[in-house]
Amino acid sequence: MRIFRFQQAINFMRFKWPALMLSALLVLGSLGLLAVKGINWGLDFTGGTVIEAGFSQSADLSQIRTVLAESGYPDAVVQYFGSSQDVAIRIAPRDGVEQSRISNEIMAALAKTSDSQIEMRRIEFVGPSVGAELREQGGLAMLVALLGILLYVGMRFEWRLSLGAVLALGHDVIITLGLFSLLQLEFDLTVLAAILALIGYSINDTIVVFDRIRESFRKLRDSTPEETVNDAVTSTLNRTVVTSLTTIIVLIVLFTMGGALIHNFATALLFGIAIGTYSSVFVASGIAVQLGLNREDMLPPPPPEKEGEGTEPLL
Repeated sequence: MRIFRFQQAINFMRFKWPALMLSALLVLGSLGLLAVKGINWGLDFTGGTVIEAGFSQSADLSQIRTVLAESGYPDAVVQYFGSSQDVAIRIAPRDGVEQSRISNEIMAALAKTSDSQIEMRRIEFVGPSVGAELREQGGLAMLVALLGILLYVGMRFEWRLSLGAVLALGHDVIITLGLFSLLQLEFDLTVLAAILALIGYSINDTIVVFDRIRESFRKLRDSTPEETVNDAVTSTLNRTVVTSLTTIIVLIVLFTMGGALIHNFATALLFGIAIGTYSSVFVASGIAVQLGLNREDMLPPPPPEKEGEGTEPLL
């Protein structure tokens, strides 16, 4: 499917310096946010209790928070869960307090907020040790994924392209985490799954572009490195746009209709795919060009000479 038909290559590399400077600012800002505000870890990582309650009428969140604070739970996180009649309550771990006692006290407090019938839909408890272990294993999974991709691209591409791909991948992950820190969106296991999916999506997009760059260097003999990269990126632009648009359409549906359980999952992927497409076009290729990528590096090595080849026969 072809959306665009270009008569000549688009000069993407004309914007490489503004793009790299913008990316550097975004990465530094994201690291600053992570250092200052941190990440709003979900109960999957911190431990605690999650209670979902259903009201027969619309629930008043402000009133629920006030009643829970008076009942000894001022740190309770109260939010709608799918509709104004469904409420999710998240409570940090309580040492020495049984889960059944917490749920009974919460339901008793909720009964004071409404004359309508209240139904407990779900209750889950995650211990602090389990949450800490999940956080450690999640970070390890992300690190292993990045190292595995580094090893793969290092074997497949010339080192300048490999370094550009890995730096662009780190760029995508850091900026996505910065968004979650800025908005203080809850980071749970579904968001971790989205980050890992983003890593795979972003590196796949970058590898497609780099494969075409390698082919273009071997085909265009008289072009400069920037012209060759522009030709390669332009030739893959249809594929990049179609793939990104179809994925984004699905994620928009999940974001708007999927409910609160996967809301943050869809948010991470929506933002990550947008920033990943940008980095595949400008960041990864721009870094490789700035590192001195040239045609000689892309040519395959000459075949080894056979024994006696190249010498004149004796008379």
